[in-house]
Amino acid sequence: MRPPDDLAGVAEEPGMHALDGLIVCAFAAYAIIAGLRSRRLASRGLEDYFLAGRSLNGWQAGISMAATQFAADTPLLVTGLVATAGIFALWRLWVYAIAFLLMGFVLAPSWRRARVLTDAELTELRYGGKPAGVLRAIKAVYFGIVFNCTVLAMVMWAAKEIAQPFLLWNEWLPAAVFQPLRETVQVIGLEFAGTSGPTLDPATATANNLISIAAIVGLTTLYSTTGGLRSVVQTDVLQFAIMMVATAVYAWFVIQAVGGLGALPQAVSNLCDQHGCPNDLRASELLAFEPSQARNAGGAVLAVIALQWLVQINADGTGYLAQRAMACRSDRDARIAAVVFTVAQIFMRSLLWLPIALGLLVLFPPSAGIPSDRVVADREATFVIGIHALLPVGVLGLMLTGMLAALASTVDTHLNWGASYLTNDLYHRFYCRWRGRSPDGRTLVWVARAANGLILVLAVIVMTQLSSIQVAWHASLLLGAGLGVLLVLRWLWWRITAWGEVAALGVSLVLAPVLIVKVPQQHEALRLLLMAGAATLVGVVTSLVVGPEEIDRLREFYSRARPPGFWGPVRAPADAPARRLVRGLLATGTASLSVFCVLTAAGSWLAGSPAPTWLGSRAVFTSGLGVIGLGLVPIWWRLGFGGRAKSRTPGARLEQ
Repeated sequence: MRPPDDLAGVAEEPGMHALDGLIVCAFAAYAIIAGLRSRRLASRGLEDYFLAGRSLNGWQAGISMAATQFAADTPLLVTGLVATAGIFALWRLWVYAIAFLLMGFVLAPSWRRARVLTDAELTELRYGGKPAGVLRAIKAVYFGIVFNCTVLAMVMWAAKEIAQPFLLWNEWLPAAVFQPLRETVQVIGLEFAGTSGPTLDPATATANNLISIAAIVGLTTLYSTTGGLRSVVQTDVLQFAIMMVATAVYAWFVIQAVGGLGALPQAVSNLCDQHGCPNDLRASELLAFEPSQARNAGGAVLAVIALQWLVQINADGTGYLAQRAMACRSDRDARIAAVVFTVAQIFMRSLLWLPIALGLLVLFPPSAGIPSDRVVADREATFVIGIHALLPVGVLGLMLTGMLAALASTVDTHLNWGASYLTNDLYHRFYCRWRGRSPDGRTLVWVARAANGLILVLAVIVMTQLSSIQVAWHASLLLGAGLGVLLVLRWLWWRITAWGEVAALGVSLVLAPVLIVKVPQQHEALRLLLMAGAATLVGVVTSLVVGPEEIDRLREFYSRARPPGFWGPVRAPADAPARRLVRGLLATGTASLSVFCVLTAAGSWLAGSPAPTWLGSRAVFTSGLGVIGLGLVPIWWRLGFGGRAKSRTPGARLEQ
């Protein structure tokens, strides 16, 4: 990439000002204090450690989920996607709003009532016999280690891009401390240098980045393992606030550097016409919000966008989303958490990232001759380069704190969530039962704290195999595509069995490498559809062939969790789970449409996106969508929250 002449010198200035460093240190001190304040409560047992004693209110849980998904790698991913595929590609991220709202309006109350610590534990509540135990062990390994460590690796990969321009340990540390690490890196041939920041030799850059990641992860591990989910949530709330404010300020500086918001669409058009945009995108394709103007918006791509919320590993909230729902103090709080999360995640942060991604493409246009396999990483790095080049002292420190806080919020959640599988499902359920042990709550908490170290080591190993954030993102999507439908169906249909889920998992693991080898990356939509279709079909057929779970097991699960859906031979005569399902689905659908309409209206206005070819008037397009989106709010609010009894855990609140 080649910055404009007036930015070139600034972009090469290394390091950060002392004031910026103080801002970063102030946040680090707050995080440590939060962990220490919560350590006594977190040490009482696994429920206090992993679920904060089921005391979260809705806005706390929702902001915590949003902070985790904000992540340090996500703005880099968005910047790369917009530059190389256009705004329309972001629907691959936005469509997850349906899954978030489905969890809140349909499934979150059942997650809470199940009274489990992890989704793997739910397996032995929903199913019975040896197959349930086998499935619980598989899920603990698959979700807690394989999938969790892949996501952590993505986050730490992004950390080097964030840290390299600012954390110059080679200048700050004594040579006697730094040089041995640099020489070790050089001897073993390890290279972990980013593409942003000042020009350093690979060994020095790698050593700097390793120290930075060790410091960031060490801090995060300290407060998250000390205070458990309470400290994670308390820091998440501050992290999200800092990141939103810092990102808004960053967006303002980017827009001003381009010449104002009104000048942004023309600047993008000039770039594509005069210098060429990545992948030869035209300006209309790059700015398009809807498929009639977008590049490669064919049937397969639209099908994946329409279904991706369902064909993914978190379709029913499995993972840390369900963890936050289970930690809420009432069903209403769990629903509020999903709404807050969706608005913050899909609407608020996207409207800040769009002008930043477009502005950075204009300010730092791609250089000629970049290898095709490096274009994505090159574009992702501009997010960090822009911070270094555009932001003044103090503001830079705020933004760097926000980025590091976003990194920490993702790391702390995945450490806490991953450790819950290793502790509750593998150690407590299988190892302790095999050895005939019955450890007390404090012992289990110490096992949970130790499990964080193992997760970190495995994540570092995965990280060394990545080439860009998008590579890991696409891999994680494929791994989870075969599981989502079965995960939702197990709540809604009594005929799904443990063997059905095992079969879907097996198909996913066998088919993933075949699809990667046989179906090219440019046909990723076909990959996901084939994976989802094959695994779901095998899972449903297997469930029907082997027969339902024992009726007593199903009745116990239903009486405890009261799931919605089709539970005819199991449900109580006076209960109406199908009616609850219909109401929840209507709330989910209208709320999703509401969010998408307002997002498209506001985002199209910000980016200067072209109107659909079938309409022609951008003003009519944006104003019409805005009216529809806002008009749906009272409808989905009444469907989702009206006329419901408030189920609350007695005496629950988030202790400070």
